[in-house]
Amino acid sequence: MDLFKAMESFVRTARAGSFARAASQSGMSRAIVSKHIQDLEDYLGARLFHRTTRRLSLTEVGREYQTFCARLLDDMAEQREAVRKLQQTACGSIKLMAPKSFGNIHLSAAIAEFVEKFPGIHVSMLLADDPKNSHHLVENGLDLAVRLSPISDSSLVSRRIGSLRWLLCCSPGYIERSGAPAGPEDLVQHNCLLHLRTNPDNAWTLSGPRGDVVVEVGGSFAANSSLALRSAALRGLGIAFLPAYCVSSDLASGRLVEVLRAYPVAPRAVYLLYPHRRHLPAKVRLLIDFLVERFSRDGWDDAAWEGATCESRRPGTSRRRLAASPA
Repeated sequence: MDLFKAMESFVRTARAGSFARAASQSGMSRAIVSKHIQDLEDYLGARLFHRTTRRLSLTEVGREYQTFCARLLDDMAEQREAVRKLQQTACGSIKLMAPKSFGNIHLSAAIAEFVEKFPGIHVSMLLADDPKNSHHLVENGLDLAVRLSPISDSSLVSRRIGSLRWLLCCSPGYIERSGAPAGPEDLVQHNCLLHLRTNPDNAWTLSGPRGDVVVEVGGSFAANSSLALRSAALRGLGIAFLPAYCVSSDLASGRLVEVLRAYPVAPRAVYLLYPHRRHLPAKVRLLIDFLVERFSRDGWDDAAWEGATCESRRPGTSRRRLAASPA
């Protein structure tokens, strides 16, 4: 039994004074309305109506229960309307998670611009590692998360909002000491700075004239932060594999230089994750649309440095894998 449907039929019948009139008002058959009342009486263990061939009237218990049901149904209708208004209004709070370097360098400015545009919306931004699954989002009370790599959890909605350009770079001082790699195969002889999450298998994929080349690299320093790897590269420690947004100003100033520009790195997608697609609040839809528009612009990740973009590997090209020399 649908208790609330039965209560609605009961209140409508009590007010109409007839099963037939109640059925006509609700768009249901007389038999269904009568069944709702019978189920409700069985559920309560009490008779709600006195029934005769000519007249339908409430029992004493029925009058008391009608007052309760009418008040409850009115409260539910008011609350439903309040929820709908809140769902459709650009106000309230949003909790968002993003990777540390991306959040610090780009997303914080975007969120500040969004809040200025929609002052009724309050955004809390948590800078942490990428969410691993839907439970991570739900347990942290997150409305949205930004991720810089695909996720396998099919229960999450994943929307691509833009692309990141990546490149290999190092300091001029490192090149003076160790020389610049002439081709991907030379990387196995260099100190490569490794990202623990972006390249957990210590393999860098570059695109060349003959197709993709996968290079197994090694080095003396690894971190789970692009900013930490940038700092190590600036100190001349080695060659880093970094997103352009993280080093564009360093490349423009000459503090870092790009290596192997003839072997570019394929762009990687930026994703927005959220737990469900249906019934998204207006505030969340507004932020999603805002971030899609902002990060789908050409060159958003590199205002200071015009680097060469690369195309994905063309069908029919080959793929080579180069391994690092044993230590």
